[in-house]
Amino acid sequence: MFEAVEGYLAEHGELETRLGTPETHADARLAKRLNQRYSELSAIITAWREWQAYDGDIEAARELATEDPTFAGEVDALVAGRVQAEERVRYLLIPRDPADDKDTLLEIKSGEGGEESALFAGDLLRMYIRYADARGWRTELIDATESDLGGYKSATVAVKAKGTPAPGEGPFAQLKFEGGVHRVQRVPVTESQGRVHTSAAGVLVLPEAEQIDVTVDDSDLRIDVYRSSGPGGQSVNTTDSAVRITHVPTGIVASCQNEKSQLQNKEQAMRILRARLLAAAQEEADAEASEVRRSQIRTVDRSERIRTYNYPENRISDHRTGYKAYNLDQVLDGDLQPVLDSCIQADLDSRLAALED
Repeated sequence: MFEAVEGYLAEHGELETRLGTPETHADARLAKRLNQRYSELSAIITAWREWQAYDGDIEAARELATEDPTFAGEVDALVAGRVQAEERVRYLLIPRDPADDKDTLLEIKSGEGGEESALFAGDLLRMYIRYADARGWRTELIDATESDLGGYKSATVAVKAKGTPAPGEGPFAQLKFEGGVHRVQRVPVTESQGRVHTSAAGVLVLPEAEQIDVTVDDSDLRIDVYRSSGPGGQSVNTTDSAVRITHVPTGIVASCQNEKSQLQNKEQAMRILRARLLAAAQEEADAEASEVRRSQIRTVDRSERIRTYNYPENRISDHRTGYKAYNLDQVLDGDLQPVLDSCIQADLDSRLAALED
């Protein structure tokens, strides 16, 4: 695995050079993408160099230990440190989800349980907003449907980082494992007998989509010219100035005949074609997002739970990782990081095992 670092060193140097040029920063999206990759590689290289440095330190400590036995303990400490450093490099070399650097959208929906489920959905919404505030992120409530008792039948909130987050520290990277059914056990405000009820709410987590760039290969285009048939001055019906462009791979067609010259009509037709290709790409991205939604949560019922919030015991339990703690009140107040870390670590362990296999 560590052999890959040699290639990263060269890529890191190239990125450093590109980021030092005005041309790169003239394109904000390019600069952001290169900065994110540079930050990711910097973390890997820094950890790798720290791991390498242990070899010289251990050798020096062993030489000293032959003269003074009191240095033996330092050798053991350095060897243990080297093992930890090696493990850190391994985890940093695990291929990351390309969407980890993105901001995120959280959709929270009430499920079984009526008003109680809607109230719990509101509690989850507040929990995520407080967590985001603690991280220094911005939140924006995009859409919400309130229930009669002040809960939420559904709510969508955008979570955005300020600046460029460190690798793995962006909103989507931290929150993506929240997708699924969250179950609550407590006495509802509508319960007059004091009995504990179980209800559920669903959370959907999606990376916030950026504008999709469309690259058109000239070899994929079929361009036909024909005689204009409408108003356009003396050239109408006398020259082949109208243009029809077909994007062969998709069959999408755009045409223009309003301009006087063939070149102008071609430019306008290309603008239309790019817009239609962009719309088609966005529709495809939306379809993929729908698949993400379905994979995260099929039905908001109590059987497909990922986590349980038990109010009588002040307990929170994640059923995927086995995480359990008795500080539910603090978690609902935004202290969510230890729960998230258990999910992130489980995913890293799984990825590392697959990589080593």
